[in-house]
Amino acid sequence: MALPPGPHPRLKRGRNLIFLKDVAALGLTAFGGPQAHLAMMLRLLVDKRRYLTAPELLEIMALCQILPGPSSTQIITAIGFRLGGPNLAYLTLLVWMLPAVCIMTVAGLSVSYLDKDLVMRLVQYVQPVAVGFVAYSAYTIARKVIHTKTSVGLLVLAALLVYAVQVPWLMPILLLAGGLVTTFRYRKMPQQEKLPMQIEWANFVLWLGVLIGAALLGQYTQLLPVRLFENFYRNGSLVFGGGQVLAPLLYTEFVEFKGYLTSEEFLSGLGLVQALPGPNFSFAAYIGALAMRGQGGSGLSGQLLGALVGAAGIFMPGTLLIFFLIRFWDQLKRYRVVKASLEGINAVSAGFVWAATFLLYHPLPDTPVNLGLIGATFLLLLWNKVPSYIIVGVALAAGLVF
Repeated sequence: MALPPGPHPRLKRGRNLIFLKDVAALGLTAFGGPQAHLAMMLRLLVDKRRYLTAPELLEIMALCQILPGPSSTQIITAIGFRLGGPNLAYLTLLVWMLPAVCIMTVAGLSVSYLDKDLVMRLVQYVQPVAVGFVAYSAYTIARKVIHTKTSVGLLVLAALLVYAVQVPWLMPILLLAGGLVTTFRYRKMPQQEKLPMQIEWANFVLWLGVLIGAALLGQYTQLLPVRLFENFYRNGSLVFGGGQVLAPLLYTEFVEFKGYLTSEEFLSGLGLVQALPGPNFSFAAYIGALAMRGQGGSGLSGQLLGALVGAAGIFMPGTLLIFFLIRFWDQLKRYRVVKASLEGINAVSAGFVWAATFLLYHPLPDTPVNLGLIGATFLLLLWNKVPSYIIVGVALAAGLVF
């Protein structure tokens, strides 16, 4: 019997399960922060699985750079939304964040027993490997989306500015400016039928309602879990630039101002989360677990509640905002002005990845071993025969042995 038009439900479920398996693989092996995450997504989700194209991935990246919140989490959640709607997107979010959140929760429960030297030994070779991933991503993205002299100029200018002026608010401004530069070429774009814009405001209203409601409830309640949720939700709603920008804000609020944990405990957790795969925003679970220690918590269950509240509060705002924007993005792209602006936005986004390559390398010791690992990783990815998780696994094993 012939299948009905469109994807058969069984085939769609099978594809969604494969996608979630790929997300789980990324959640367990994507070291190095948002830029390295993007490189691994490009290799697995674009080049290998073809869930979307490189320009589409860059468009989603640009949208997430304009919004507050954890960019790599928003990117992979938006991909899940495009493939299977809200249900798959929520599952994608859970599968992606769960490994790092669980590890950081356990770290919060056992912070006194963390062997920081062992953690740093374990990841000593993962860091240069992550730089190799980002370098490969920069090369691949530029090759696929840079086709004009204007794009080359925007890429170089964006890379230089981001490298020289490391402030989070610069990225959204550069994206908008890059899009504005190429907007004037809209007459060269083919006309498409314009459909009436259908903007669903529910997620935006929910984001704003929770932000205001949590602030009011946190002001008038003495319940520590409620106040923690408000603290993390507010930070997740207002921070641009990812985990690097989030860390000093959390330090000021939870260490210096509220004294929920010591400076040593904060730095131990920060070092650990940077050594883990997955989203750096999982650091909130660690802080939440420690904040509930002996202050309104009831032992282990109170600390687990603190970790849950921290993770929910920090990830929810960015998720609601990307859900709001991704729903009408495809409609918006039908306008020639918007479509023309994508050339500049993609070029600037590619420039960000090039800048990230040098920014991530800068703190590493300039040794032949690190340079060799970066070059070997780049060539292995270019050769396209060795899976990403094997490269990362070998780097982890080498950290234990040498």
